[in-house]
Amino acid sequence: MSTTATQTAASVNEVPEKVVPASSRGYAMQQRGASNMAMGNGNPHKIPEFDDPYKKREWILEHMAGAFRVFGRKGYAEGTAGHISVRDPVDPTTFWINPLGVHFSMVTAGDMIHIDEDGNIIGGNTKGTINAAGFAIHSALHKARPNINAACHTHSEYGRAFSCFGKELEMLNQDSCYFYKSNAVYADFGGTAVEKEEGERIAKCVGDTGRALIMQNHGLLTVGETVDEAAYLFTLLERTCKLQMLVNAAENGKYVKNFIGDSEAAYTNFISADPESMYMAFQPDYNLEKYRDNSFLSKSSL
Repeated sequence: MSTTATQTAASVNEVPEKVVPASSRGYAMQQRGASNMAMGNGNPHKIPEFDDPYKKREWILEHMAGAFRVFGRKGYAEGTAGHISVRDPVDPTTFWINPLGVHFSMVTAGDMIHIDEDGNIIGGNTKGTINAAGFAIHSALHKARPNINAACHTHSEYGRAFSCFGKELEMLNQDSCYFYKSNAVYADFGGTAVEKEEGERIAKCVGDTGRALIMQNHGLLTVGETVDEAAYLFTLLERTCKLQMLVNAAENGKYVKNFIGDSEAAYTNFISADPESMYMAFQPDYNLEKYRDNSFLSKSSL
């Protein structure tokens, strides 16, 4: 190999300076954040900061509506099932949820319903109807986890199929590692989750640090510090379920699965799966929706 070729190969395998070789593989975990992936001019999609909580509320509701448009484009809608909730930044004991019976592809920021912890409509789209199961699940999640500002649950195709096995994700590829030690299975399906107790059991299964829940015989649920993080994790979880089923169906005597080791999975998760990075990862889809049709930013479509 020539000197130039050797230098080129070395540059391709070069590790950013912030990652100091220390482990047996030559990598050590030092810090989390989008800076691990965004080189040159830095993170192109930073989470904005607000001095005015009312301005933050407006921004959150727009991104919440954008998440629904992404979900609609990806085919996650199924009748009246499915909901996203966001904690209200003005009164964190309350949250916003989508109206029952409006297709994801039609939802706008002004359609969201503001409810308190008892399910009373206190603002926003006061003419809308709340999904009872959505309230039972999301109210329990927001109460149990102060760091959960958003939660997503839909009856997506591959999520429903994979959930029937009652299995956690296998670390089969880099994207699977984003759920390393943070995905669980809720195996105690108790029917449509309209009861308070069912919502509390689901929230307990998510745990103190969980980000993704595979609800056996039901579907998927993800949570995040921003609605963007929760939404991106949901799209990633749906596709990860699909890929795991594809791999399992293809496995035979000649093709045998290779699993990612624990240390490599933990490293990948630490470097790439923090809330800031997950927010950044959702922005291409969010901005595509704005480019295609930014009507979801308007006050109401009802």
